[in-house]
Amino acid sequence: MAVTASGRLLAQLGQVRAAARRSFASSGHAEEGSGRMWRTLTFFVALPGVAVSMLNAYLKSREHHERPEFVPYPHLRIRTKPFPWGDGNHTLFHNHHVNPLPTGYEDD
Repeated sequence: MAVTASGRLLAQLGQVRAAARRSFASSGHAEEGSGRMWRTLTFFVALPGVAVSMLNAYLKSREHHERPEFVPYPHLRIRTKPFPWGDGNHTLFHNHHVNPLPTGYEDD
């Protein structure tokens, strides 16, 4: 009796697994009109969203930003050895308007 019950259970599990495989395999094929839906979403949602984000970034970049006052915190800008380029005190992508040296901003 136990053998037949376990056999029936395994058969039912096999049917469930086969049905799941079939449903997963068929989900790769698009329904009619789904391409049109994605094209519409792209043109009327995604591209305007990107355009609004670009406009926002452009308008924010035009604002004048005040540079924060330099505070020589002891745990920041620690130089245990010089950088292997330039004078050894400037980082690789150093910007003298934004990045201070350990002693402060360069143009002060």
